[in-house]
Amino acid sequence: MTLLTTVFAAIIATIIWYSSAPKSEMKVGALCWMYWGASMMWLVDAIFEYAELGAEFFAPAPADMLNDFYLGLSVVAFGLVIWLVILLVKDPKGVVKEALFKKK
Repeated sequence: MTLLTTVFAAIIATIIWYSSAPKSEMKVGALCWMYWGASMMWLVDAIFEYAELGAEFFAPAPADMLNDFYLGLSVVAFGLVIWLVILLVKDPKGVVKEALFKKK
């Protein structure tokens, strides 16, 4: 479930990035890289787990699937937090700078 969750997040982020690729003001490319990196990490984990468990890999317990889904959601949420920090630091539209240095 972690692999599926991060792959879906990577696909959605890639579609959003591709639809606004020429301007790329919101730094969605960084989000794509994080999600595709997490997907590759979970893919390698799945390969090694399949090598260890064999056919049992395809019949996980429901509790294990739920735990893996929560872990996948946590990774997606953490990626969004990192992306927001990058967005606030880079401040491509100057909103943070304007708010901080606004004179009354």
